[in-house]
Amino acid sequence: MAGNARPLVMRCGAFGDMVLLTPLLRELAARFGQPVDLVSSGGWTRPLLAGQPGVGELYLLESRRRPYLISPDQWRLVRALRRRGAGPTWFLDPGGIGKPLLTRAGIGAEWIVDAERLPRLPGEHYLERFWRVAAAMPAALGTPPPPLPAHAVAGSVLEVSDLSRREVRDWLAGLGLAGRRLLLVQAGNKRTMRRGDRRRGSNTKYWPEERWGAVIDAMAARCPGHAILLLGVASEHALNEEIRRHARAAAVFNVAAELPVPRLVALLELAEGMVSVDTGPAHAAAAVGLPLVVLFGAAEPSLYRPWGAPQAATVCVRAEPPGPLEGLAAAEVEAAVATLPLRAPAATPA
Repeated sequence: MAGNARPLVMRCGAFGDMVLLTPLLRELAARFGQPVDLVSSGGWTRPLLAGQPGVGELYLLESRRRPYLISPDQWRLVRALRRRGAGPTWFLDPGGIGKPLLTRAGIGAEWIVDAERLPRLPGEHYLERFWRVAAAMPAALGTPPPPLPAHAVAGSVLEVSDLSRREVRDWLAGLGLAGRRLLLVQAGNKRTMRRGDRRRGSNTKYWPEERWGAVIDAMAARCPGHAILLLGVASEHALNEEIRRHARAAAVFNVAAELPVPRLVALLELAEGMVSVDTGPAHAAAAVGLPLVVLFGAAEPSLYRPWGAPQAATVCVRAEPPGPLEGLAAAEVEAAVATLPLRAPAATPA
């Protein structure tokens, strides 16, 4: 038997990738009756996943691509995994990047389920594929845990702590928005904010600022009493300011760079609706049940759409023909905004 029967998952992904991982972590935790330890990377992973149900120890890497001989973070990981002991492990990163670290840690192939041996089926959403991966067991498990009762593929789920709920309400009060009903907009994404002109042809997720302004005005016309918050990281602040200049609505606030992950997730839980480009915060929004409209360009919505609570609407609008997002007309997004079933306003805490 292994030195550690607790499941281990290795997945080093972007923000949205880690949100999509939550159903697999919960499924493995339920099947094994123990939390799932996770090898990952990125500054978002710990604040996003620490304390979530089914999540155990987090081991974070700075880089998987740096040569091992000059990578102290990789040395620390290998030592930690050796102390932990070999056990059932799921490797989910494409191209085998980082997998040799598991071998160095003494986790043999007989303990590893490699997701690349279970390629995605035609039309299969990432969550459906991960559901199949979670059902596969390492060869070394002589007697695998009994399967769970058959049930439908679960969507992504994030739980919000009471501390984060209080903190986001205090933050909103500081902005003069205490008790205000909220709609959200996520216009930027990692691809848009790379160096160079954001309008460059290779940026298939760029959508013109004047169209975002028109959509914001449509949101304000539907919900004149709501405040509209433009989300993002620090590098997206300038983009949001340009968008704000194209909007006529008055109650539009640029809060880029003011959203550490716990505050962002709590804000997504508090809001009533959202419009977003296809990017990580859209997946987090679905995972807390926020109704949203998502703009797709080249990516196929059936494979990548945010998939969260079944009762929360996720409406995908796509450029036609599929390709650069600039092929999507503002009128199509405005029509989706007009019919999106919004969430009931949150009750004000006593």
